[in-house]
Parts: sequence; C-alpha cells; structure tokens
Amino acid sequence: MTGSTTEAARPVSPASALPRIAALVGSAPARALAEAENLLQTAPGLGPAELLACQALRQLGRTQEALSRLDALARRDTRVPAVLWELAQTALAANASTAAISALERLTALQPGISHGWFLLASELRKAGRAEDAWRADISGVHASAGDPELVDAALAMNEGRLDEGIALLEARAARGGEDAPSLRLLGELHWRKGDMSKALDYCGRALGRAPGFDLARDFRIRLLLQTNRLDEARREAEILVESPLENPAHRLLLASVLVRLGEHERARDLYRALLDLKPDQPQLWQNLGHVLKTLGEQAEAIAAYREAVARQPSMGEAWWSLANLKTARLGAEDIAAMEAALATLPEDSDEHAEDRFHLHFALGKALEDAKDYAASFRHYDQGNRLRRARVPHDPEGFSAEVAATAQTFTAPFLATLGDGGCPAPDPIFVVGLPRSGSTLVEQILSSHSQVEGTLELPDMMIIASRLQARVDEGEFADFKTMIASLTPRDRVRLGEEYLEGTRVHRKSDAPLFIDKMPNNWQHVGLIRTILPNAKIVDARRHPMSCCFSGWKQHFARGQTFTYDLAEIARYYRDYVGLMAAYDAAAPGAVHRVIYEDMVHSTEAEIRRLLAYLDLPFEEACLQFHTNARAVRTASSEQVRQPIFTTGLDAWTHYAPWLGPLAEALGPIEAIYPQPPAR
Repeated sequence: MTGSTTEAARPVSPASALPRIAALVGSAPARALAEAENLLQTAPGLGPAELLACQALRQLGRTQEALSRLDALARRDTRVPAVLWELAQTALAANASTAAISALERLTALQPGISHGWFLLASELRKAGRAEDAWRADISGVHASAGDPELVDAALAMNEGRLDEGIALLEARAARGGEDAPSLRLLGELHWRKGDMSKALDYCGRALGRAPGFDLARDFRIRLLLQTNRLDEARREAEILVESPLENPAHRLLLASVLVRLGEHERARDLYRALLDLKPDQPQLWQNLGHVLKTLGEQAEAIAAYREAVARQPSMGEAWWSLANLKTARLGAEDIAAMEAALATLPEDSDEHAEDRFHLHFALGKALEDAKDYAASFRHYDQGNRLRRARVPHDPEGFSAEVAATAQTFTAPFLATLGDGGCPAPDPIFVVGLPRSGSTLVEQILSSHSQVEGTLELPDMMIIASRLQARVDEGEFADFKTMIASLTPRDRVRLGEEYLEGTRVHRKSDAPLFIDKMPNNWQHVGLIRTILPNAKIVDARRHPMSCCFSGWKQHFARGQTFTYDLAEIARYYRDYVGLMAAYDAAAPGAVHRVIYEDMVHSTEAEIRRLLAYLDLPFEEACLQFHTNARAVRTASSEQVRQPIFTTGLDAWTHYAPWLGPLAEALGPIEAIYPQPPAR
C-alpha cells in the first residue's frame, strides 16, 4: 500500500507526458483528461497540459467547461495559435458564434498566412450576417493559399501541360482532408484545359460553395458560363461579382461583356462610360464603348469613341478597323497616313502585334477603296487576309465532307421515315445564308413587323448540332445519318424545347415570333426541321462574286474562318448552295429564298412574298425598316438604318482584275445565279 502511494505521487515529466496525452485525446479522451489533470497538479498553469485537457473536454462533449477554461488560457497566452484555434473549435461546438469569430479574428491576425483560418472565419461571419467582412475573409484566405506548396506544385504541373499529374496531386490532397476552395478552383481549370467543361463548372461551383467571396473563382465561372452560352447564369454571377468589397474595374468590364452578349447594350454603354469617367486614358475601354454605340445606332458617338481609342494608342488596329467598318463613315488621307505610320511601327515577325497588323491592313483596304485606289486597296485586303488565315483553323476538305454527309442524310425518303416529331412551337424564324448576303436587311425588315422580334445571331442550334455530331465522332454511331435516325420523337421534342429554352433569354418583347439570324445555320436546316417542324427558314442569297468578295474583305470578330481565302470562300459558297438545293428537292417549299438583288430592286413585292411565306399580314412598317431603332450587331448595322440603295451591288467589279481565283473556284455557280445548281 505504501509502495502504491509513493508511485502515484511520483512527479510526472512534462516532456514525456505531453506527447502521450496528445495521442490519447482522439481515441481515449477520458483517460487523456485524467492524465492532463494529473500533470497540472504537478505543474500548475502548464499551458500545453491545460490545452490538452480542454481538447479532451471538447471530445467528451463538455464544451461549456472547455470554453470557460480556454477563454482564461487565451487571455493569459495571447499569442499561442493552437490555443486560439482550439478556442474557436470549442466555441463552434458550443454554438457560441461570437466567441468563435473573436478567436478566429485573433488567430488570423496572428497567422495571416494560414488559409483555413480565414475560410472558417468567413463561414462564421456569413452566418452572423456580416456578409462584407466574410467576403474579405474569403479573399484573404485565397491570398494566403498562394504559398501552399501543394497548390504551387499542381499549378506548375498545369502550366507545363502535365494536366493529369496536376489533377492527381489535388485529388490526393483532397483524400487527406486538404480539399478547399483554391484547390477546387484549380481542379476546375485543369479539367477545363482538358476540355471537360462540365467538370470545370462543377469544381468552380464547389469552390464558390466553400468560399462565396472567392472573386477569382467567380470570374472564371462567369467565363465558363459564357463559353457554354449559359448567359442568364453568367449575368447572375457577374451581378454578384461587381458587389465585391475589393473595387476592381475588371469586374464591371466582365459584367458589361455579359450584358452585350445578352443584348442589353444600353446598360453596357453606361458601365463603360462610368469606367471612363474614372480613368479616361484607356483605349480598350473607348473601343468597347464604340462597339456598343455602333450597335445602338449612335454612330457619331461611336466614331468619337473609336477616335479616342486610336488617339491614345495609334497602333490599335481593331479600333481603326472598327472605324473603317462603319460602312457609312469615311477615313481620309490623314487617317490613311496615320494607319500606314502605325503599321510601320509594328514588327512583322511579332506574334504579339499580329492582330493589330491584320486589322490595320483591313482598315487600309477599306479606306483606299473609298478613295477609289482599288489596286492599293486590294493589296491591303490581300495582306490582311493572308495574315488572318495563318492564325485560324479551317479544313475545307473536311467541311465539304460534312456538308455532303448532311445532304445524303436529309433526303426525301429519309424524312418520310422520320414521321411526326419535334417541338411544334412556331416561334423561331431562322434567317440563314452566307455573311454579307443581305441577311441583316431581311432581319431588319422582319423585326419591324409587330409580331416579330429581332434578337441576335444565336449559337444555340449550332451547339445542339455540335453535340450530336460529337456522338458520331466519339464512335457511338457509325455516321451522322444513323445518329439522326436514332432520335425518337420524344428526343426530337426535347431538343426543340432545349433550343427554345436556351434562346428565351434573348426575347425581350411579347411578340409571338422571333428571329435567329445565325447565318451558319444553313448547315442545319435538316436538323431544324427535324426538331422544330413548324419553324420558318429564310435563305438570304446574294450574287456569288458580290457575296464572296464582300465576305473576303470583311474581318469578322469571330468564326467565319472560311472567309480569308478567295478559293476557300468560293468553295464554301458552293457547298452552301449545293446543300440548300438538296434540301429544296427533299422538302419543296420548306425554305423561302430571298434573292438580295430582287429585294433591292422590287422591295415591296419581295417583302409581301416573304410575309406570305411566314403567314403574316403586310405592315407598312416593314417598308420603313430603316426607321427601326433596334440594336443591330452585324457589320451592316449602319446600312440597314438607311433606305435601300443599289450602289453596292456591283462594287466587286472594281476588283475584277484580281478576282480570277474567286471566279475560277466558283465555277458554273456564278453563271447560273440565281438558279440553284443541279444535283
């Protein structure tokens, strides 16, 4: 008995006892508490022992007791991070939010480089209704994570193209309990670079779920949503982003970009002007403002904005081209000299300045065309097209093969086998054809009708077609025809409804019909009729030499990669008229054709014929289309705000000496125009 008492009273060494107690806290908290209390008897006030006792108390559910002791310990040991962390954890377990926030604020002030402290603080601040403070805490957490070695390694792997390795590093980190908002956002970018947009969006969404104040993750998610044409979601995210407590003009710029995509140009204009009021020496902002003003028909203001841009950056090729591309504006001798001087300052072998160079060549081509110096004009158009063609992918052979496969799919017998199906809504009017074919004129005429709303060149049908084609490319079906044949009536209804739902965001009025003026939809006429059998399709067609040359000398902001070579644009025109002829044969009368030259010479008769096809009554406003103040985004935006004129019909003839390759590539198509080719 005496021996036992002596053994129990033997002093306990802190150096040996503390590690043993720490190991017991998680698995045997009662024993850990007993041993910590025993150690405190022999070493009163020993901070590490008191901390272990409190951790054990929390594990045992005795949170109020632990909280009281931790509060006293934290007041005494004010600069011990472990004490503050345990105080925060215990306060959270005891639902003592104010105490938890206080502890976390002290902890992050003491250790600002530890990201998980910031993220936990942000979460608690948000629960307490302190939204702005929570947002700032999330941002601090993101900044703190920048030095995390595992995230640095994963980012380095991503930047070096080792995408799978980067993903593996972050997934291993998550398996060890290290998943947080920065690692989720990085996983999103890794999957985006691999081409998996669905996973990229999912990981970005999860990152924002963890840290709603993670501005960079929200910015990235908005850009992903824009890429997938989910414009309503992009707007909602952008509206949140501009409320960030960290003032960043880039956030308002991104919102303006979303608004432009949605057709809300007035609000975008106001955002650009507000930003320029704060910092007027921004050529890119002036250019963006010019684009919006041009779309709104505020031509004089657009010209002034573009000139502000080039005054601040004389080599800004896109701003010069935008000025030249105002079809009713003219660039004079001083402008030509300024552009030539700017071009001379740009090194020819610099990839950084390649876009400025080809934009300047296109602008000089237009200015010299207006000056009637057609030889010099052609040289610049030619140089601009060559520079642009070198930077865009276009496979004429592959495209022609796709068109041929489409023609072989939607034959009369095949259409008969499909039977009924598709969404019966009559809402869409598709205006198709080549760019510069008069499609904007047709759209402006129709959108002047009380029952028709003009929208934009909508990508939705192309997205659906691309997704279906991907099923063939991935080997799910032997060919495109087999894939289309596999669509059940319900599938076709669902696809039609998907199109209508996706385009709904662009409909701002209560007009029953709306126009989708994506010209490239001529490739998908068969698909349109399959999933939207009551939709109307208008084919806007122009003389092949006039249309192709006009497209070749037009620089397009995006897409239309076939337009930068005379032979390639001729081949594209042939593919187009061939497929449309095939569809005319398969479904006579399904497509209404507007010949541009006929519309110019016999406007009222052609408008009446067009409206009859659409089952719409004639309205005088369609003849007065040029008074329609709606926003127009295409290259013809100024032309359709004027009465029809005939001066542009034969503009290509000034360049006839240099258009031999175009005429040769068109072959007999030119001679028989406007008759369709024989199949």
